Amino acid sequence: MNELDFSGKQVLVVGGSSGIGNGIAQAFRTKGARVHVCGTRAKASDYSAEEGSHLEGLEYSQLDVSDAHAIEQFKPSFDRLDVLVLTQGAVIYRRGEFEMEGFRKVVEVNLMSLMACAIKFQAMLSASKGSLIIVSSTAAYHSTMGNPAYNASKTGAVGLTRTLAEAWAEDGIRVNGIAPGLVDTKMTKVTTANPKRLEGALERIPLRRLGTPQDMAGAALFLASPLAAYIIGQTIVVDGGLIL
Repeated sequence: MNELDFSGKQVLVVGGSSGIGNGIAQAFRTKGARVHVCGTRAKASDYSAEEGSHLEGLEYSQLDVSDAHAIEQFKPSFDRLDVLVLTQGAVIYRRGEFEMEGFRKVVEVNLMSLMACAIKFQAMLSASKGSLIIVSSTAAYHSTMGNPAYNASKTGAVGLTRTLAEAWAEDGIRVNGIAPGLVDTKMTKVTTANPKRLEGALERIPLRRLGTPQDMAGAALFLASPLAAYIIGQTIVVDGGLIL
């Protein structure tokens, strides 16, 4: 028996149109799952491979998770759900998160929308005895001086993972999380595209390389599989040793 075979399973990856979410979505697809992804743009063709979006073989819907009403009104094209992966994320640089408007905007996407999506699909996950995976960040475990909203929201995501895991275990839903380190995506270009900053970052990573969306996907496949049947409420740090 192959515990990492997801044939016949339905997976939804919110934020699966690019970056980490896209890597996770494609990993589930290659393991046999039917995978639906949500992103902010109107249609799948609005994304390009150059920006790290590979949507072939995935079903796509537009969903603006910063709008709680949009999440509530979202009509999925599937009637069962085995795995829900929440990978949505926002960050504002240049001290934008020290303004209340920016702070609220980031917390809305990185924390409030996690709860809204979890509640939206709770009944479906309960029916399938499914798995919920919340993607946070290693920022939850240390200070990130220029980004108070990003930090507070990712720290909150780790707490939410623990709490929903305990609350929903009796429904048969396993809730766990992944905390990525520095992953090469369009969101981290502020570091990865700057040779000096990149060099400094790599010096702090014992494995001496950036993470990839595929590195994160390995942890997601494990957490959603029967191999992790007795694991709940945990956030696995996948960072190449960055925060050791």
